Amino acid sequence: MSGTSLDGVDAAFLVTDGRGRVETGPWLTVPYPDALRERLRSVLGGAGPVGEVERALTEAHAEAVGELRARHSLGRVDVIGFHGHTILHRPKEGRTWQIGDGALLAARTGIDVVCDFRSADVAAGGEGAPLVPLFHAALASGLERPLAVLNIGGVANVTWIGADGAVLAFDTGPGNALIDDWCLAHLGRPLDEDGRLAAGGTVDAAHVERFLGHAFFSRKPPKSLDRDEWAAFRPAHLEPADGAATLTAMTAAAVAAAETWFPSPPRRWLVTGGGRHNRALMGELRRRLSAPVASVEAVGWEGDALEAQAFAYLAVRALDGLPLSLPTTTGVAAPTTGGRRFRPA
Repeated sequence: MSGTSLDGVDAAFLVTDGRGRVETGPWLTVPYPDALRERLRSVLGGAGPVGEVERALTEAHAEAVGELRARHSLGRVDVIGFHGHTILHRPKEGRTWQIGDGALLAARTGIDVVCDFRSADVAAGGEGAPLVPLFHAALASGLERPLAVLNIGGVANVTWIGADGAVLAFDTGPGNALIDDWCLAHLGRPLDEDGRLAAGGTVDAAHVERFLGHAFFSRKPPKSLDRDEWAAFRPAHLEPADGAATLTAMTAAAVAAAETWFPSPPRRWLVTGGGRHNRALMGELRRRLSAPVASVEAVGWEGDALEAQAFAYLAVRALDGLPLSLPTTTGVAAPTTGGRRFRPA
């Protein structure tokens, strides 16, 4: 998995039937070198040398697979689920674009690859995101429900799982992307480490309220977003610490607004993704949400591996022709499978 936060490649080993059997294994994160991170940033929106960057991205994934296998002496691997990196997501225009060369990855690793997970859903009228909810539901089968699983990457999304196993999922709004971009611009650092910058600032409550007036929040889910949807709400009028505090509050306020769409209140929120490492953001969530908030590690899940595990799970579902998305997760008209398979020569 290469997420919208642009932090690196997450690789995880999973044993699964793509249904109820999920046995997690070793995982690792390989951070992007600064040069590759900036090359990826340069093609967001679909501009620039996309082909060159796609090849470099794929090579980085091949190296991550090799490192995971070598470090943990992994033997047989049947298939790689390769999400690629989203550089454009405009489902209302029928467009979603994840770069990553499945044929090249299969050739480099000698393993079958399933990629292009989102296109079929968008072509069938869905949002193409989020795709992790079915994996969340499989992991949560033994937990108390209703349950909300919040993934805070560059964009944040939530999976609500009902007592009867019903699933509702959608993007809530910005995740880390605005905070990360703010810190890069003002501090030259790619993120607000542990939320320290935000913790030293004051929230501009009026700016948060203007943000919550965006039409996205009144749209009934399922719904999804591009990483750069919220660029107009960067608080350019604020000092660095106050801006970070305000952007952090915006992310949490957007999550709280999502609760209005749930069929019933969750008993607990479990948080995954890089955002759970941000103490200021977790504090804002605890202040604004109606139920207890904890990191997914509280129930034994590996938050840094979860999305990579999800695409391994979805790769197996794709091979068996099982749905990757539902009307209640992406708004697609009917349960829809997807993915394309590439075999090494």
